[in-house]
Amino acid sequence: SLDDEAAADVFEEMEPETQVEVLEDLDPARAADILEEMSPDDAADLVADLSDETREEILALMERDEAEELGELLAYPEDTAGGMMTTEFVTLAATLTCAQAIDRLRDLEPDAETIYYVYVTDDEDRLVGVLSLRDLIVSRADAVVAEVMIPEPVTVGVLADEDEVAEVVAHYNLLAVPVVDASGHIVGIVTVDDAMDAILPDAWRKRLPRLAGRG
Repeated sequence: SLDDEAAADVFEEMEPETQVEVLEDLDPARAADILEEMSPDDAADLVADLSDETREEILALMERDEAEELGELLAYPEDTAGGMMTTEFVTLAATLTCAQAIDRLRDLEPDAETIYYVYVTDDEDRLVGVLSLRDLIVSRADAVVAEVMIPEPVTVGVLADEDEVAEVVAHYNLLAVPVVDASGHIVGIVTVDDAMDAILPDAWRKRLPRLAGRG
């Protein structure tokens, strides 16, 4: 009875076994619509657990861009940065002014979960810096992004294992860490909750949302 967006939110909070059981009971077209509303990393994790037949049927019913995005994420081993990352992140050109950057964010209306930082790229789309939202907002409107960004940000490679990703996130106290390919292009980000989920025991993963809710 839920609309696709609400159903996607519910799916993202389910245990993996329940996700698969419920999704496989749905009409394939409805399942495809729900997956399109989920964050790419969560959708990829769910699709990876489906039977080959069900996976192929649902992917064929999804929008082409969405299906290709999931296909790219599924190509990475699940316990690597590539398998953990989401492709929902924001990049800005280093040559923009801070005012232009803020206007760009308004146009994009990015998802709140993945807008802790904005990532700065050069003319060849290589990652050259990172900027927190706070630093962007408090900077002079006419300041150039390249002047206020943090250069040479901490990154992980697409094949970094989950323990390394979690260690980097914890060591540098990051809310998200960018994932780069061999050429230095940003291909995704791993958020702190996904990094911690990968290494925490199941019992702790179940307790953390409740503990956080009481804080």
